[in-house]
Amino acid sequence: MSVGRFGGEVLLAVLVMLAAAPAVAQDIRGLEVCSAEKDMARRTGCLQGNVEFLQKELVRQAREARARDAASARDIAALKTDIASLRAALAKLEDELADLKKAKPQGGTEKKAE
Repeated sequence: MSVGRFGGEVLLAVLVMLAAAPAVAQDIRGLEVCSAEKDMARRTGCLQGNVEFLQKELVRQAREARARDAASARDIAALKTDIASLRAALAKLEDELADLKKAKPQGGTEKKAE
């Protein structure tokens, strides 16, 4: 794999900057901070509550994703039907145009009606 003349230096600089960037924790609404608990039983209960919350959230997110996928599949099916009908209409118009071209006289042998 050829990186190019300055590609290696640029890649190295990007990796160094990413490694030096401080990691930021992501807060999740609904989770409790369990590290503040001194008692192990309370901390364990807190962590179990967080696990249950995350499992419920995961199930909810999966359900919503399935619903979005199903809606997208319905939209795709409707669009495919529309495409098929448009192709049929186009084919019909092309046939009519071809018939009109065949019916048109060649060389202007017809007289104009005055």
